[in-house]
Amino acid sequence: MDKYVLSVLVENQPGVLSRVAGLFSRRCYNIDSLTVGETENDKLSRMTIVLKGDVQSLDQIKKQLNKLIDVVQIVELKPHEAVYRELALVKVKADEATRASILEVVDIFRGKVIDIANEHLTVEMTGDHDKVLAFIDMMKSYGVKEIVRTGLTALGRWSN
Repeated sequence: MDKYVLSVLVENQPGVLSRVAGLFSRRCYNIDSLTVGETENDKLSRMTIVLKGDVQSLDQIKKQLNKLIDVVQIVELKPHEAVYRELALVKVKADEATRASILEVVDIFRGKVIDIANEHLTVEMTGDHDKVLAFIDMMKSYGVKEIVRTGLTALGRWSN
């Protein structure tokens, strides 16, 4: 199964997210990742939907999405035509003995410490999927207390 990324421009109205998610549920398709946010036009939101499947499934999903009245545009974002990013907040155990070495790793990965407590650090990490996974893997040796991730968000490289 291949991974596909869809950028879906929708009207910024209550219930749109529910209708899109319901469409996937009714058709027994799984959403691997979903991010939604307002665009430069406050009347529109952009959904970045990551899914796995074959070409026929992808075509069917696009056709079904196009039938929804709130959907304005659907674009498949291929890796060479788009910028993909993820955000992760990672809470890592940190004491006086490990804090300096954790900060070195954060610096190498170009992360940002956003909260410091006596027993832990919270780090903001942005980048592509592999970078975020590599950082989390490095932090496991120190002790990861909590992680939250946005999932993939993407924007096409084309210009309008």
